[in-house]
Amino acid sequence: MSSDDAPSSAHVRRVPAEDPVPQQSGGGDAPPSTGTALCLSGGGYRAMLFHVGVLWRLNDAAMLPSLDRVSSVSGGSITAGVLALAWDHLDFDDTGVGRAFVTQVVDPVRRMAGVGVDVSSVVMGLGLPFTSVSDRVVKAYRKHLFGKASLQDLPERPRFVINATNLESGVLMRFSKPYLADYRVGQVLRPDLPLAVAVAASSAFPPVLSPCTLDLEHEDWVTLAGNDLTGPEFRGQIRLTDGGVYDNLGLQTAWNECRTLLVADAGGRLDADPEPPTDWARHTARVLHVIDNQVRSLRKRQLVEAFRAGRRDGCYVGIRSEVEDYRLADSLPAHPRVTSRLAATPTRLDDLPAAQQELLVNWGYVITDTGLRKHVRPDLRPGSLPYPERPLVD
Repeated sequence: MSSDDAPSSAHVRRVPAEDPVPQQSGGGDAPPSTGTALCLSGGGYRAMLFHVGVLWRLNDAAMLPSLDRVSSVSGGSITAGVLALAWDHLDFDDTGVGRAFVTQVVDPVRRMAGVGVDVSSVVMGLGLPFTSVSDRVVKAYRKHLFGKASLQDLPERPRFVINATNLESGVLMRFSKPYLADYRVGQVLRPDLPLAVAVAASSAFPPVLSPCTLDLEHEDWVTLAGNDLTGPEFRGQIRLTDGGVYDNLGLQTAWNECRTLLVADAGGRLDADPEPPTDWARHTARVLHVIDNQVRSLRKRQLVEAFRAGRRDGCYVGIRSEVEDYRLADSLPAHPRVTSRLAATPTRLDDLPAAQQELLVNWGYVITDTGLRKHVRPDLRPGSLPYPERPLVD
């Protein structure tokens, strides 16, 4: 059966074109008028901890309950997954501050940051039969963070969207409670997929942790108008890689849905190299870094231009931003030498010392405090460092 043919009726339900589930997000001409989305980028444990600081500042500002959507890729999906699973246990007070935020979100993520995953997963995945590298990552996420939780354990609101890149279709595979979807392949409604698997797919960094293979052959696929890859070859064993390969800011699945976009970018920087390596391993890594840098640059440009033109509200904060550039009179101190060292933390799923963890959390908090008070909530008073004993001073 070709990809243009209708798949077996045993596994597909035809639905009308006005089905409320969007087929593709991104690039629309008419911006939405409402809705607030938080987008969390990739970047390994560096991003995971930086984003904890982002969430901590949003919680202190009582802004978490105002979120309609949380869209994440790669390392950001680890933090987003923890927040999603903890959502109903955050114990929001009357103002909207989650009183259990530290115990339910911060503590689990920090415990995870003390566990080395990538090297052991590669060694075990390549050395043992009947397992893969991604299987070992799933096992680690299940053991340390998500247990037996599935996508159906996520809250109805905000909508959490965990993004991976479908290597077969070349676009995003989106995991959420209402559906998993690829706008070219179709949708599976109310998927009972383990949360650990969705996060592992989203954070399958190439080449060492990629691909993550899902068996969706026996799912009840839904075909919508516009799906052009509906044959069984695209709806069976699906090979996925890091969501950041397609969209390192996690921006696409929020773009057409929300007016206000809060984007946190913990991605790395591509430095010039007069003698790039030629051996296949390091050369491949360099090529992937170039691609990642270009994808992030294009997404950031799209976002900043929309802010300047008034088509979107919100702010962009990055791990490589500098507080002084925001020109906020009473900004929290953060010395560029300190923050640039934090931004240079390797993109790994490797254990980090407690002091490094706390500095990364503090930096995410400080730059989010700066961006929010400059561009979104000028009424906010300055926040306080989560770990005051780790000031961002040289």
